[in-house]
Amino acid sequence: MNTGFKANKNVVYFCKYNVVRYPKYSRKVLVGDVERRLRELIFGVCSQHQAEPMEIEIMPDHVHLRLEPAPQFGVHKLIKRI
Repeated sequence: MNTGFKANKNVVYFCKYNVVRYPKYSRKVLVGDVERRLRELIFGVCSQHQAEPMEIEIMPDHVHLRLEPAPQFGVHKLIKRI
């Protein structure tokens, strides 16, 4: 049975975060090439820091992310890097 728990060297964890991020002034700039590049950056940063992007929804004026970062790194550092 899969419980959804993950394990590292000393830790067993189950951390999932929903993050909504808006560009400055909620302008509708996340379209076309900008959307594709943002998606690439999100996947790149997540793979570098052992985080699993579970869902990514990029709307023209905001981004919904559902992430599962490693607890040692922390979600605040991951969002800052993205």
